[in-house]
Amino acid sequence: MRGRPIGRRALFALVTAGAGAVVLPGVARAQDVRSIDLGGSPTAVAVNPVTGLAYVTDPEAGTVSVVDPRGASAGAVVRVGGSPGDIAVDPKTNRIYVANPPAGTVVVLDGRTHDLVSVIGAGAGASALAVDERANRVYAVSGGTGTLAVLDGISCTLSALVPGPKPSLAGIAVDAGRKLAYCASTGTDSVEVFSIDSGKFVASVKVGARPTAVAVHAESGSVYVANSGIHHMSIVDAATHAERKTVLLRSESSSLAVHQGTNTVYTNGGQNGLSRVDGGTGTLTGELSLGVNPGDVAVDQGTRTVFVTDPLHGRVSVIRDF
Repeated sequence: MRGRPIGRRALFALVTAGAGAVVLPGVARAQDVRSIDLGGSPTAVAVNPVTGLAYVTDPEAGTVSVVDPRGASAGAVVRVGGSPGDIAVDPKTNRIYVANPPAGTVVVLDGRTHDLVSVIGAGAGASALAVDERANRVYAVSGGTGTLAVLDGISCTLSALVPGPKPSLAGIAVDAGRKLAYCASTGTDSVEVFSIDSGKFVASVKVGARPTAVAVHAESGSVYVANSGIHHMSIVDAATHAERKTVLLRSESSSLAVHQGTNTVYTNGGQNGLSRVDGGTGTLTGELSLGVNPGDVAVDQGTRTVFVTDPLHGRVSVIRDF
């Protein structure tokens, strides 16, 4: 199915300056925005930068849709069963990992054939995923029990199930170079820091209200946190394990993704659309209205193409040069 062109859209950017002051910079543009109809309720999205393919879960249909942005079309629909939630990709092995919270499992798919490789037990309520492609490991946190599961990507087995310091963990990101994992704790407004070497939680960082998603910039170690209960995004310093800045947004955000090459953060905290943040300066540099309150956000590390799900209307937006 071919995507429906939306065309160029002006971006009205806000930048935080000083203590809460807001100024308007110049107008920016997205080169191309296309909307691909998937039907159902597309929720989570992940991208393989090697193949360029995006994968979108639908918890109501129990499926994963494969999206090729080059043709702006939806391709294969893979039935994984259950109620698939978060999704992650290992570009080195070309495997796709899909969380199934009701079953407490992670489904493993072959990215080339889309065949089922394995189903791994990851603890009750395992709902958010992150991949450490250097070590071929997958991490899954539970929104129900707060546990952190460490999965071996080679043998497709559970290596460890670590009790969390908080009762519920909503999102996770891995800093493979520093051997740390960051877990958002929605109920305690904090990010819990997990040491991969020691296998223990070693720090807790206070952030904004109801953090739900985390992303890491590998080079700088900066940690970006989407706060779903307040109009700002938190930036956490990796060295001090402290919130060093907040970025004022138009609305609450529940998802974000960072483009590693430019340290640009994309989040759904815009006014019915997407916000763009300069991770180095911690300033909001642009907004793109999509006409809806967007869902999950992912970015292709190679092309910088941004994918945004729209569960309400059953579609995914593919955004280039924003």
